[in-house]
Amino acid sequence: MNDYTTILIIALACLLSFLVVFLSIPTILRVSYYKNLFDEPGKRHVHKEKIPNLGGLGIFIGFLFTYSIFLDWFHFTPIPFLVPSLLVIFSIGIKDDILITAPMMKLLGQILAAFIIVGFGDIRITEFHGFFGLQPDYFTSFCISLLFVIFIINGFNLIDGVDGLAAISGIISTLAFTIWFYINNDIYETIIGVIITGSLLAFLYYNVFTKTQKIFMGDTGSMLIGFLLAVLAIRFMESNAPNLRASLAVTMTSAPAVVVGILIVPVIDTLRVFFLRLSHGNSPFIADKNHIHHRLLTLGCSHIQVALILGVVNILFIAVSFLLKDFGMLKLLVMNFVVGFVIFYIPALLIRIKARKLRNK
Repeated sequence: MNDYTTILIIALACLLSFLVVFLSIPTILRVSYYKNLFDEPGKRHVHKEKIPNLGGLGIFIGFLFTYSIFLDWFHFTPIPFLVPSLLVIFSIGIKDDILITAPMMKLLGQILAAFIIVGFGDIRITEFHGFFGLQPDYFTSFCISLLFVIFIINGFNLIDGVDGLAAISGIISTLAFTIWFYINNDIYETIIGVIITGSLLAFLYYNVFTKTQKIFMGDTGSMLIGFLLAVLAIRFMESNAPNLRASLAVTMTSAPAVVVGILIVPVIDTLRVFFLRLSHGNSPFIADKNHIHHRLLTLGCSHIQVALILGVVNILFIAVSFLLKDFGMLKLLVMNFVVGFVIFYIPALLIRIKARKLRNK
């Protein structure tokens, strides 16, 4: 395919996924209101009204429909077992959005989806890119890949706490991977990336920019984004393996560290919250209001301001990670983690300073 044909295919994939989600959500909203399917206000939630939470259904329909058409139409080689894995994620997500699923059952579903894509689809992290000179065997590779997929799924699930945050973070991270795949002429992953982007842009309209047709993505949407980005991240790391770099236009010798930069918001927020919960003697899986978006809301930021602030932070980490792609795997990894934890600690520090000033008045 020439460049113009490729660009046209990419644009069509993005447009089609956008239109499918954009046109399907009004129907999903009508069904939600008719069947009384809402996310109810409560201690764990920051919203004050009942809001439909089946936006993930629209994202799933948009992605699967567009992906299936372009896979058959242009005869791309598919990622093995991607659709069965997505169906598992969708099943546990939609059940949780409608009926509420026990955390352990949800985790088992995530493990099953990860097992399918890693074990049967062979989407594995097989290279550590010079990390202490280590080279994983199959069992180590399988376990690390499984844990990575589950971690990213839960990372996006946990940051979906304010309007626009999960969608904007998902769009930014997806575009970072997609641009790299396009530059290196990997059209299949590029198509997946623009389908995700188109779907999330359509959802974002209803989630943020309209008051009368507001909808949340729910666990279905956030887990689908996390799962797809985990798959793209592994493909990104594996495409930058030392034995494949000669064929690349732009190489990422520190690919795993670059992935941390691309996924900085869910990665740092999840680790930070888990450490806080454990330090207080609580289970890391017990919900609380210690997430970065809760801190920013406490400082007086609106939902969209929180999403935009963290979006800018995400873009800055991506830019620095891309610029320092040859800095060295360990050095860039440590830098991203240290700077990430420092930046994500700033809101908590500002809250303490604010509270001290109020006490001294």
